[in-house]
Amino acid sequence: MSGYILCQVKKAEKPFYIENISTNIYSIEELCYYLYNNLYLVDSSLISNQLCTWLEEELDLPKLAAKLKPFIGKEAGLEEILYPVFKEINYLAYEELRTLNGRIERRNSESEEIREKQKGDALMENRMYVNAIRVYQKLLEKESKDVSGEMRERIFHNQGCAYSYLFQMDKALDCFFMAWRENRSEKALKVYLLAYRSVHSQEEFEKRLEELKVEETVKEEVAGRLEKFLSLPEQKIASGETDRILENLTREYHRSTGS
Repeated sequence: MSGYILCQVKKAEKPFYIENISTNIYSIEELCYYLYNNLYLVDSSLISNQLCTWLEEELDLPKLAAKLKPFIGKEAGLEEILYPVFKEINYLAYEELRTLNGRIERRNSESEEIREKQKGDALMENRMYVNAIRVYQKLLEKESKDVSGEMRERIFHNQGCAYSYLFQMDKALDCFFMAWRENRSEKALKVYLLAYRSVHSQEEFEKRLEELKVEETVKEEVAGRLEKFLSLPEQKIASGETDRILENLTREYHRSTGS
């Protein structure tokens, strides 16, 4: 896959618009790259008449279009959709194909709720924050045994991050607080406190610490992170800069929870 430099087939004059990530693509290689790296975003909005028409008319791939047409508007296995596209230009090496098979098997074994959560995460990775929030909100509104307290914590956390990247800090704070309230985890509390201080005064922050009866060890760690941030050149805690304050702790949170 990484060895491709030039397009193996013609480049389209008119691009195909991938709705999920608001991006135009111009070649079969770009389509393959998207499919390989975004398994959880392969849905009916992608496998459509528009895609088949684009493949046939813009890339001169009528046979590939014909293979995909039967799956338009239907539930289809990922193998049925992905393999014809990849095979068209022998996009994957043997080891990459084995890796893909494993990823597809894992996805197939997951519940619908887990796949939806992964879809929201994929949208986050592509910076489609509004769409990710919608996916997460639908999951939170579901009553399902597969949406556990731990999973709800992760969803609230990710939703809070999405709101912070959109500079909607009131909503972000609500989500971070809900994430902490689900399991009372220390990491979720630290994220909430850092976010809270980013939009509130020191006096309000100290009052909130007392209200939540935050332990001294947590206070000290949060204070240390805030002090480290403030020591950087030309840094200040203000609305709109929260993503920089939370970035390291959020990365740590994801590593430790697998969210």
